[in-house]
Amino acid sequence: MPASRLQKVLADAGVASRRRSEQLIAEGRVHVDGATATLGMSVDPETQRIEVDGRSLPAHHPLVHLAMHKPAGVTSTVSDRHAATTVLELVPPVLVPPGARLYPVGRLDRDSEGLLLLTNDGEWAQRVLHPSHEVEREYAVATPRPLTRQQAEALLDGVELEEGVAALLELRPATRTETGALAQLLDPPPPPELAWYRATLAQGWKRQVRRMFAAVGAPVARLVRVRIGTLRLGGLASGRVRALSEGESATLAASGVRLGQGGRNAPPAPRRSSVAAVLPVRPPSGGPGSRAARGRPARGGPG
Repeated sequence: MPASRLQKVLADAGVASRRRSEQLIAEGRVHVDGATATLGMSVDPETQRIEVDGRSLPAHHPLVHLAMHKPAGVTSTVSDRHAATTVLELVPPVLVPPGARLYPVGRLDRDSEGLLLLTNDGEWAQRVLHPSHEVEREYAVATPRPLTRQQAEALLDGVELEEGVAALLELRPATRTETGALAQLLDPPPPPELAWYRATLAQGWKRQVRRMFAAVGAPVARLVRVRIGTLRLGGLASGRVRALSEGESATLAASGVRLGQGGRNAPPAPRRSSVAAVLPVRPPSGGPGSRAARGRPARGGPG
């Protein structure tokens, strides 16, 4: 077997994601043939002894790709002594080969819900998770009150966060059918007075959607991830887990696009929806109280 980068070998063995594997190496927790490993080194797992925290690298296991509807209150980590429940505790043993070590592909914060991926396939996780692949994520976002024009414009044009400028690719009101179908999957059901939107982004910064809405003065009352790339939450109820088909796994891994301008402080991607698509329709141009009726040009089209 040809030599491969150590972090890739660790990820392929299901130890952790490639990024986390790099952290384990940098922390001195990985040893190769008894010596402390270094970042960038290549190894042959067939001929060399690789240990993480004193334990030998696990044997090869069948690759597992799972989709979970993470409930609110559950932590998206492999282990957390402060968490009442972690996502791994919700996975039925029948879906996990004996000895296989699963980890989440990306995370949802404790209070957020929806689609979460779990795997022991490091290469697949890298294609889905790495920012350079720009895999879209779509969220159902509930706010206590409908967004104003100014708030919608800011979310689409971009707001300044600690990491840089963040902008939504798309923002639109959720349809009544979408909201009703989602409400049947959530536990507890959402109150009827919330205003629901669908927000799509290609970035993946920590708590990004919540921070963006908070930055424009629109606190998030409920946040549910409903899509990652080509994979949708569908009818998966809260707390349920299912295995992905080979076709779903392959299509999802190939769903990203390289925009060529990635980076920590890259400008926001061009938006795909307008404020007119987010807000209620105004009175027709020329009607009572319109801009045209007052002798000023109408702004933003019919929306």
